[in-house]
Amino acid sequence: MSGDLPEIVDLIDGGWGTPELDLGVALEDPATGAEVARAVATAPGRIDRALEVAARAAGDITPEVLDAIADGLEPRLARLAELDALATGVPIRQTELLGVIVTGSFRLAAGALRAGARRTDLDGVQVHRLPLGPALCLVPWNAPAPMAAHKVANALAAGCPVILKVSELAPYSAIPLAEVIAEHVPPGMFQLVQGGADAGAQLAADPRIKAVSFTGGLAGGRAIASASAPLLRPCQLELGGNNPLLVLPDADTDTAARMAADLLSTLNGQWCRALGRLILPAERAGEIVEAIGKRLEALRVGPPLDRATEFGPLVHSRHVASLRGALSGRAHNFFGSMPDAGNYFAPALLDGDLADEVFGPVAGTVVYGSIEEAIALANAVPYGLEGYVCGTDEELALTVAQQIRAGEVKVNGSSIMSLHLMTPRPAWGWSGLGEEGTAETLRFFTGARVIGVEGRFALHSS
Repeated sequence: MSGDLPEIVDLIDGGWGTPELDLGVALEDPATGAEVARAVATAPGRIDRALEVAARAAGDITPEVLDAIADGLEPRLARLAELDALATGVPIRQTELLGVIVTGSFRLAAGALRAGARRTDLDGVQVHRLPLGPALCLVPWNAPAPMAAHKVANALAAGCPVILKVSELAPYSAIPLAEVIAEHVPPGMFQLVQGGADAGAQLAADPRIKAVSFTGGLAGGRAIASASAPLLRPCQLELGGNNPLLVLPDADTDTAARMAADLLSTLNGQWCRALGRLILPAERAGEIVEAIGKRLEALRVGPPLDRATEFGPLVHSRHVASLRGALSGRAHNFFGSMPDAGNYFAPALLDGDLADEVFGPVAGTVVYGSIEEAIALANAVPYGLEGYVCGTDEELALTVAQQIRAGEVKVNGSSIMSLHLMTPRPAWGWSGLGEEGTAETLRFFTGARVIGVEGRFALHSS
């Protein structure tokens, strides 16, 4: 592995520590499969101290502080992108692109405060958006730095003390991120914890945590919801999806092929909005699958730090094994040649539907005879995060998109970015609970308090 990895540390009450609990998992160089470190966790006693510190912390984080954090992160973006590429196998040309989210999250949060996001009076009645209290931010391994920045920036802007726990498989980029944040906020307002499911469960079960923002898998989301229910504690849960690409009969073959290939290969297929189900008109299925295959086979495969790489290895050998299990006994086609060494896994299309998300470059393929049948297929699974429609007649495509049960539906597009910076990112069904977004995530960490003198405002009928 080229590129130095930092020592895995945590940050509790302003002090750095070295987690010593070995989780029994080797952290790997995705490009070779070689062990490079051990997955470790912060000790339960130290986690309890973090909770105690967060419970008594207080401090208003100003827009100027958030801007200063963004300024401090700017020269570290290249390093953050390198660390995320080294940890996840995602090509550095993609992790660098996502770097805009890291600094952008803090600048957008600062802008929201300046625009009055925490004070929205109405006709002399005061409406204050107040911090809910200590916030737990739980971040997955596929895009660690951008996701951590988005959650932490908005929790701090809301005035919440923050405990950040990143995935044990990708702990590295959180460390320089934490270094910069710690330079600008009081010690109790931001803390970093390392660990796996047990650390997350200890944090989520504690009543001192007043809000939880989690991005991850369905099982983890259900566990957090279960822990939060007796506390009547708000949760923001983004749990992935099994996302359909519905190709209409009039679709341009090249556009459909580009969309499918992009959705299978972005982040090496390891993202919540990736393609899970390819829904094709029966009379054109063979032609479209062939075009998709050609695009996938043309991808430049290689190690994540090589700037020529378009498709890299998966995060860990155990994830490769999981995908192989998902394909076991199923007819499928692989596309592209992969290196013998490392955690590489060729993009694959299954012959038939895929009932559940597998979080990799794998999609099921189903055909339809009518548009009504296609819409029914798109809505046939209990997930509802993202949907995609491909069609030459945009008016028809938009009409179809309006009937797909998902938080966002893109027509003729497959970018990793949202349709608009200021639109919400909702999750329906098994894909989660609540909404994320530039405005929505800040608002999630707040509660409203309404104050005024009774009788000073009244509605008058004509």
